[in-house]
Amino acid sequence: MRTSSSRRGRRTAAAAVAAVVTGTVLLTGCGSDTDDEGGKDGGKITLRVGTFGSFGYDNKTGAKLYAEYERLHPNIKIEESNVSDGQKYWDTLKLRLSQNSGVADIQAIEVGYIAEATGESMASKWVDLGKEGGADTSKYLDWKVKQATTGDGKVIALGTDIGPMAVCYNKELFGKAKLPTDREEVGKLWSGDWSKFLTVGETYKKNAPAGTAFHDSASGLFNAVLSSDPVQYADSSGKLDWENSPGVKKAWELGVKAAEGGLTAKLRQFDEKGTWNAAFKNSKFATVACPSWMTGIIKDQAGPANQGKWDIAAPPVAGNWGGSFLAVPKASKHAKEAAELAAWLTAPEQHAKVFAVNGNIPSTKDTLLSSTVQNAKLPYFGDTPVGKIFSSAAAGIQPAAISRWDGQVKTFLTDNGILDIEQRGTDPAKAWDNVKKLVEDKIDQ
Repeated sequence: MRTSSSRRGRRTAAAAVAAVVTGTVLLTGCGSDTDDEGGKDGGKITLRVGTFGSFGYDNKTGAKLYAEYERLHPNIKIEESNVSDGQKYWDTLKLRLSQNSGVADIQAIEVGYIAEATGESMASKWVDLGKEGGADTSKYLDWKVKQATTGDGKVIALGTDIGPMAVCYNKELFGKAKLPTDREEVGKLWSGDWSKFLTVGETYKKNAPAGTAFHDSASGLFNAVLSSDPVQYADSSGKLDWENSPGVKKAWELGVKAAEGGLTAKLRQFDEKGTWNAAFKNSKFATVACPSWMTGIIKDQAGPANQGKWDIAAPPVAGNWGGSFLAVPKASKHAKEAAELAAWLTAPEQHAKVFAVNGNIPSTKDTLLSSTVQNAKLPYFGDTPVGKIFSSAAAGIQPAAISRWDGQVKTFLTDNGILDIEQRGTDPAKAWDNVKKLVEDKIDQ
């Protein structure tokens, strides 16, 4: 599939990553080698944690797990660095792993990249957390452990959360657009078919409050639709086969339809400028595809002024979008202490605390079935039975096969494909061809 031009693509990609590293200060928050030398601060060991998105561990808006661990371990100081752009995070992490330098003591890994992390070229870079740190891997969902297991049986990462799907919607905007606001009635509007979701969008558009759109982004819709399909980027053997995937084709068609139909706010999710975040605060769109971890983002970005305005309805079709892991690079100067922290952060007790604050659905079996989760409500969402909605969705998850290239192909399809259609008016056929060229040039199977 690759030609000599692909080697140019690899060099170009490497140069781009290098530019990201030099142009973005501590993208993964790892600290410089000089800062990390010795790794002690006033007699304490400093453990650095690199994350993206909303993990819910922090002491400001999260479950304050870092502060709790520091109380339990007075010799430990924890520093987290969090970025919004998951692709740049992963590109930078890969480069630093290849150099065995600059990595954090704990690095988060999104599920779209876990097959690459466990693959032959990268598996040796990680501590085996099945043996180090004290985690009981039998407590995690079996499929979650399998995703993080290498060909020779090493468990290189511990599951944080999973991403059962729902749809979050702004009740105030729905009311103004003359749509139902009760979550049961809203769910019925699009039950069983993502195409119905767009039909609701057309209805919203007719009566939309000025300056608002039905959905945040066509790329977000693409990811949501694909998450509900049993065939995604890979075939059943785990080989990348995105062009022939019925799930990709359906998600692309609906994403394009939403973009060209003016149903979206034309935003790029997790953009570094913060435009997407600001749109939550300013109520610029009425719906967002809502895997469980999205509830924490809504809470943080929509802010106190919008508390009680957002609700959660069942999705057209159940699916799982996202979910992550914590891993410890062997290049960590404090691998033993980092493995112990990773095991503690992902233990059932901590999963429950994160869910109670942030809504991240846990990947440990007992926590998922516990009354803490089943009966939970998040204050930001009022009386919404968040626990029942997401745990019910989680019960039906049948993970699709994943390839080592899923995360990168997803970025090409959304950021270089659908986003170009949505924001620049690119012809869909040309956008699809552009994605094909990127895959051919930058991915070596």
